[in-house]
Amino acid sequence: MENSIVKQINVNGQLLDLSYPQVMGILNLTPDSFYAGSRKQTEAEIVERTHQILSEGGSIIDAGAYSSRPNAEHISAEEEMARLRYGLGIVFRECPDAIVSVDTFRADVARMCVEEYGVAIINDIAAGSMDENMFPTVAQLGVPYIMMHMQGTPQNMQQAPHYDNVVQEVLYYFSEKVQKLRDLGAKDIILDPGFGFGKALEHNYELLNKLEEFSIFELPILIGVSRKSMIYRLLGGGPEDALNGTSIINTIALMKGADILRVHDVRAASEAVKIVAAMKKLTPVSL
Repeated sequence: MENSIVKQINVNGQLLDLSYPQVMGILNLTPDSFYAGSRKQTEAEIVERTHQILSEGGSIIDAGAYSSRPNAEHISAEEEMARLRYGLGIVFRECPDAIVSVDTFRADVARMCVEEYGVAIINDIAAGSMDENMFPTVAQLGVPYIMMHMQGTPQNMQQAPHYDNVVQEVLYYFSEKVQKLRDLGAKDIILDPGFGFGKALEHNYELLNKLEEFSIFELPILIGVSRKSMIYRLLGGGPEDALNGTSIINTIALMKGADILRVHDVRAASEAVKIVAAMKKLTPVSL
């Protein structure tokens, strides 16, 4: 089913057209991300990853300094800010015009990144539930905001996730959150169903199966399944074996209306976008 809704987000004063799906490349500034191959600590590693994301077809760099994998260590806001200052300084020195999002649930961290570095997008795994100041802050900052559904916290989310109807419960969650944000004057809201965040294996695939139902909000949809356990627990192996499964799910998600793919493997995701776009006769629009 083709979606005729015009989807655009304002990034640093320019419109990014999401009618042609975009690829967001992950820049992990953490020492303990679940996928060891994605951890970037040194200046040389950050420089290389920044250029890799952009050269392989990524249009957004998603920088994160707080590991949100199950049972991850909880770090202080000061430590998160220090990691981000280091990483963002390198990214913007190398690529001053890059569109950068920051993966954080803390309002103070979000404000620092936008005001000090010109970060264009805030990506919040908690949809404001881990910091009551996040919604007012992003509304005031006026930047696009990605809200993700998560049951629990990164420390406990996978202990015993339970839903009576996962699709309906996530839809209801978003309906409440979107209204709260809009009441505060926020624009450019992006929805992320939160694959792997407080979801059992069957919950993830039920969400994927019904992904088109999220079009009811007429908002952009971001999908983040890259190398997650929903793939390798089904197929075997570990995160390092999950690229093929990631590409398959990304392709299904694109067919069902996904607008942004958040990935480790940018080239593979960009190829999935090109193939689905060719089939749907979508035309890329550059900034």
